[in-house]
Formats: sequence, structure tokens, C-alpha cells
Amino acid sequence: MTDLSYYRNIGIFAHVDAGKTTTTERILKLTGKIHKIGEVHDGAATTDFMDQEQERGITIQSAATTCSWNGHRLNIIDTPGHVDFTIEVYRSLKVLDGGVGVFCGSGGVEPQSETNWRYANQSKVARIIFVNKLDRIGADFYRVVKQVKEILGATPLVMTLPIGTEENFKGVVDLLTRKAWIWAGSDDPTNYEITDIPEDMKEKVEEYREMMVEAALDHDDKLMEAYLDGQQPSEEELKRCIRRGTIDLAFFPTFCGSAFKNKGVQNVLNAVVDYLPSPTEVPPQPEIDLEGNPTGGKAIVDTEYPLRALAFKIMDDRYGALTFTRIYSGRLKKGASVLNTFTGKTERIGRIVEMHADSREERESAQAGDIVALLGMKNTRTGHTLCDPDKPATLEPMVFPDPVISIAISPKDKAGMEKMGVALNKMIQEDPSFRMETDEDSGETIIKGMGELHLDIKVDILKRTHGVEVQMGKPQVAYRETITHRVEDSYTHKKQTGGSGQYAKIEYIIEPGEPNSGYVFESTVTGGNVPREYWSAVEKAFGVSMDQGTLAGFPLLDVKVTLTDGAYHAVDSSAMAFELASKAAYRQTVPKAAPQLLEPIMKVDVYTPEDHVGDVIGDLNRRRGMIKSQEPGPTGVRVKADAPLSEMFGYIGHLRTMTSGRGQFSMEFAHYAPCPKNVADDVIKETLERKAAK
Repeated sequence: MTDLSYYRNIGIFAHVDAGKTTTTERILKLTGKIHKIGEVHDGAATTDFMDQEQERGITIQSAATTCSWNGHRLNIIDTPGHVDFTIEVYRSLKVLDGGVGVFCGSGGVEPQSETNWRYANQSKVARIIFVNKLDRIGADFYRVVKQVKEILGATPLVMTLPIGTEENFKGVVDLLTRKAWIWAGSDDPTNYEITDIPEDMKEKVEEYREMMVEAALDHDDKLMEAYLDGQQPSEEELKRCIRRGTIDLAFFPTFCGSAFKNKGVQNVLNAVVDYLPSPTEVPPQPEIDLEGNPTGGKAIVDTEYPLRALAFKIMDDRYGALTFTRIYSGRLKKGASVLNTFTGKTERIGRIVEMHADSREERESAQAGDIVALLGMKNTRTGHTLCDPDKPATLEPMVFPDPVISIAISPKDKAGMEKMGVALNKMIQEDPSFRMETDEDSGETIIKGMGELHLDIKVDILKRTHGVEVQMGKPQVAYRETITHRVEDSYTHKKQTGGSGQYAKIEYIIEPGEPNSGYVFESTVTGGNVPREYWSAVEKAFGVSMDQGTLAGFPLLDVKVTLTDGAYHAVDSSAMAFELASKAAYRQTVPKAAPQLLEPIMKVDVYTPEDHVGDVIGDLNRRRGMIKSQEPGPTGVRVKADAPLSEMFGYIGHLRTMTSGRGQFSMEFAHYAPCPKNVADDVIKETLERKAAK
């Protein structure tokens, strides 16, 4: 197929447990892609193929699949709902043209729905809404529609109304055709009949249809004029207007049903084809230079244009690394060479495959609008652009959220160390929100992620997939020391061992430096009391000593040392003697300069619903946080604060508990600040005990 108007690249996203994977499973059954429906609670859903997904009944990584409906080719990505895996939603939305937001009929607009909706707004992705689980106790379609307006600040365009509620839910009314779709049972999605609207619903149907027609005709002045003159628009004219409004993000066509009971999914599929954009109807991706500035160029979705493709996900499976790629323009052929503009190297396309969850279908070529996986890409990472080597260009890369939680891990035996390093590197390539670093002070390997569940699953993957057993600990906070008083002092180093001895005398000032100045050395010696060739030995010795503070052995920050005078001996003085004198002078004087412990302060950015702001601020104050600002937004409040890192461990769990799972936060290093005395005393005692134990 080459006609791009028959392509739909869509993602299915929602809060955890709203029924995304079940909806995807029904779509695959209806489109003939699978013949037996697998259920999430049985661990048998097609797109949940990881062991960890099947055991926990949640989606962890996005899975791609391709199917067709009414002569249209649908590339579908089923995304996770849990907040720890929002990276998967974010990167999927980046490469999709449209989306289906699934909301639970009883749960309504839940926390993760808000986050995903915000990501979709940032990516300017056209969406339709599917209110699912209307067979559940407490399900209320009209309440969810109201929540979409109030919580998301979005405009739902109601397209179907439910017939019956909870256990009596049996079908939907299509407002466009004024027909009722009634399903005979809950086992077969194809076993339905289209009949007249139930009598008791006629009034409501007309009320909602009028609202739908007026919202749609806002996008065509001529049709609106005719409508005001009493002329009814045709079904095709209405569809055309709804399509235009959906693509312009003016409103979101809203459908209802129960995916688990096989009701209402056809209407969603029809809407994907009728209202969501094809790749050519979406604003083309801007091209940038290597510094990230726009060049004015665009990746026009056309097979005749030069190749532009974005690698949006790396997945390691039993056959090797798969590079999931969205092709924006041009064609891609098996065996062709492409340029990676990030590395500046060309790579050869080994194989092109079309994914269906974890199974694949070989293809000889792919074209603009396609989402495919490539094999044989050695140096391509998430966010890299692949392009025509003769006509290079770079697409806007992806920006990933920073990790918010970290733990220390170590292999259970020495042999596992190298194995663990290789496994972690593979996992980092697959998931850009997962990071690893070695703590310079403690030598520990620290892994960082988006939440406790995220890291828990990474440790599980290390164990099962890579065969590395690890122990988990708590990371040590990287404290620092400084001084608060100015001290003038002198030190004389003398050593006679027969023959030539060692002699060096220095007079000096040690004082607090400017913030963030580090270590500064100056010499004001006049005359030849300390020859110039020995100054560098003094500077170097004080510098080396700064690595070990005198309180608990943490590095010393922001100190100025001034060499003012001294004395030397023509025979016994040497660079070595002055070095030894300086090291001893450091140990003698720093304790007199009122040393102080410094702790890392983090810039914390918390996003919370309005009704939990008081709890969040109170909790940050208890954590010794300083509130900097509060900014209200359409779906919540952003609280910015500075807080010590030592108080922020486990914060994500507390925040989610306080905000019913709706809060989010990001954290980055800001500066070092003095530690309160009671905290400093505990840290010094604990550190010295740990060193003694080692």
C-alpha cells in the first residue's frame, strides 16, 4: 500500500487499569489479526508479552502492532498506564499522528490520564475518547464527560450514548446515524444488530445530536449558515467537519462501550478511520541543526522526499537489538546505507520487520508514514535521526524526564560484576529514563529511575533476563565540608636523619572562599624567604589535602589559602619538604577554622492537584524544604521548592499516597548548603562508624 491517506498511526493510552490492553486485544480480534482473544488477568494478552507484565497484569513497555480496518492500515501502539513508565507514553506520542484516550466508566479521569493527556497536548496529537467499562458497578458515562471538561480542560464531542448502565449495559446509540447498536451477548463482538433508538432515549439523543452538529458546523461557515436557515447537513458533511475539528484539536469525538464485554469497539475503529489524521494531515516535523536550532526545513510526509526517520525505541530481544523507527519522509530499503546525524556515521539496514507484539513479519522496504523495526543498527539510540547520506538533516530529538529515585546495587558475587555492567548498559539503551552511575565517594553502582516499581522491575529483569543476582542498598548522600572562620597560622617542618635533612617553614592564611569558587591559592611572599620554585609544591599539597575534610573525611569546598611568608634552608629545603609542611599545616589549621558539614540541596518541582496543595507544602516543610513558588495550571498546581537530598528518599511513594496517585515530581541538584547541627552530628557519627567498620 502506498496511498498515505489510508494510513493511521495511533496510540492507545490511559490510566493504569482503564482497559487499554483489553481494548487493543478487541481491535486485533475485530480486524482479523488474532483469532482468539487473550485476557490481561490471565496473562494472555497479545501485547503484554514480558514475564513481568503477565505476572503483574500491567503493561510495562509499549508494544506495536499493525492491522487493517475498512481498507485502512492501522499502526497501533499499546502504551503503559503506570506513572513509572510514562516515558513509554511520551516517546510513543512523539511519533504518532493520533491517539485513543481510554477512560474508565467508573474511575473517570484518573491521575495518569491527566499526565498522558498533558503529554498528548504537548505533542499536539489529535485524539478520540473511549469511555470504557460501562458494564461496571458505578459506571457513569455522563459524569466522565463532565470530568473531561473540568479536569482536562478539553472539549469532548459526544458521538455515542450508552443504552442501559452497569449490568444492564447492552449497546450504544450512534448520534450521527440516529441508530442503536445492540450486542446479543458479551462473547462475540461481531454478534450485534443495528435497530431504531429506544423510545425512552429519543429526547436525549436529539439534545446531544444538536450539540454535536453545532460544534461540528463551527468548522464550515457555509454549512453553518444553511443550518441556521433550517437546512440539515448530510452525514458526509458532518463527518468532514468533525474530522477537521478533531485534527485542529478543537474537540475530541467521544465514544462509549465495554471492551471486555465486546461492546462499542467497532464505533471506535470507525472513528479512527473517519476522524483521526493520516500522516499527511499532521504538521510536518521541523528539522534542526546539530546545536538544536531550527533550520526552517521540514520533513514533508512524502515518499519522493529524502529519507528522514526517527528512532524512538530500542528493544533487546532474543534475535538482537530492534530499533523501532518512524519514517517521516522518503523510502527505506533493506540493505541500504543511512546516515545517523547524531554519530555522524553511516549504518547499513540489516532487515526491516513489521512488528506484531513480539512476533514479526519481514519486509523488503518501508515508506513515509510507516512505523517499523530495524535490525542490525549498532550505534543508533533513542532519539537519533536516520537520513539520506547525500541530503542530511536532523529531526527534533526527544527530551526525557530525569529520574527521581535511586538505589545502590551490587552483584552477589565477584563474577557477576562484569555481567552486571554489560546488562545495565543494554537496559540503559532500551530505556532512557533509566540511568546508572558510580558514586565517586563510595564506589557504589547507583541505578536511577522513575519510581520504586520501575527500579523493582529493572532488578527483576537483571535477574531473569540477564542472570545477574544483585543486592540492593540505600545510596549514600554525597556530603561536603567547608570552613567558616579565617585563621592565620604557621608551620615548620624539620627532620634531621644524618646527612642532608628536611626543612620548610610556611606562614599562611586559611579562610572561607566565595561560594562555588572551589579551592583558590595565592602567594604574597616578598623577598626570597620562600623561593618561587617551592610555591607550586605548597599549592599542590594543600589542593590534595582538600579531598579529605577533618570532620568526617568528605571533600572540602570553597577555601582560599594565601602563602604570606616562610623560611628555607640552602641545603635542607626541597619541594618535598614544603609539600610535607603544607599537608601537616592543613591538618593543624582546618580544625581551628570552624569546619562545617554541607549537604546537597535539590531543586524540587512538584505537580499536584489543587485539593492536595496544603498537604504537599506541609510535607515539604517537614522535609526541611524551602517553598520557592506556586503556579496554578489548568489541571493542578506546580510547587517549586529547595529541599535536602537526604530527606527526599522515598518521596515519590509519599507523594502518590498524599495525592491519591495524582502527584508527580522532578528533582535536580541545585547547590550545597550548611547542614543543621543535629543532622550534621548524626551524619559525622554514622560516617566515622562506617569507616571504622570497614
